[in-house]
Amino acid sequence: MTALTREHHLLGTFVALADSLVDDFDVVDVLQRLVDECISLFDASAAGILLLSRSNKLEVIVSTSERSELVELMQLRAGAGPCVEAATTGQVVSVADIDHIADRWPAFAADARASGFASIHAIPMRLRESTLGSLNLLRDEPGVLNAADAAAAQALADIATISILQQRLVEESELAQAQLQRALDSRVVIEQAKGYLAQRLNIDMDEAFARIRKRARSTQARISVVAADVIAGRVDL
Repeated sequence: MTALTREHHLLGTFVALADSLVDDFDVVDVLQRLVDECISLFDASAAGILLLSRSNKLEVIVSTSERSELVELMQLRAGAGPCVEAATTGQVVSVADIDHIADRWPAFAADARASGFASIHAIPMRLRESTLGSLNLLRDEPGVLNAADAAAAQALADIATISILQQRLVEESELAQAQLQRALDSRVVIEQAKGYLAQRLNIDMDEAFARIRKRARSTQARISVVAADVIAGRVDL
């Protein structure tokens, strides 16, 4: 691939990833596209992404091959390795020759060699103080990832990070909207119960609400649940 062709490919990848970040985008699809493009763009034989789940547990989310997925899974099981370190420290971990780290990460080194890999470049997926995981580029030959590839891969990892954070914000927003709607719905039920009690017992609205609240506290139930019971005639206050 010539330098100009590669530059066009890289720019096209940035545009495609940016275009994919629409309201209904699928994070896994975006990340799978990212690792697939990494193999085409960079001097890497395989790629994968480790991602922190909401329970703060690292998991393999996408990979370009079974052997790269296996190497990442082995690191997770051992709880150690370049990919895990990049994801947990937020620092780039570049291993030019896996044979040279056998003492530090023996399980990883053995698994990587058995899978045919000789070097690895692990890039943290982070935004400011938040690290979400790592983008991992594995190579069949020893040697460091060149500076241009490393910079471009970091930029792609940054896009992936933004896509994940955007999706989480959407989910949190949807949750907040759902919680707000439930609160509004509950308020309607409570107002209806207050009016029902006030009319039936010839009391004012404040007294009606006080009775509903007292019942809720004495039974450790939600006020909206007691209000619904009042309207349905299941509770006599």
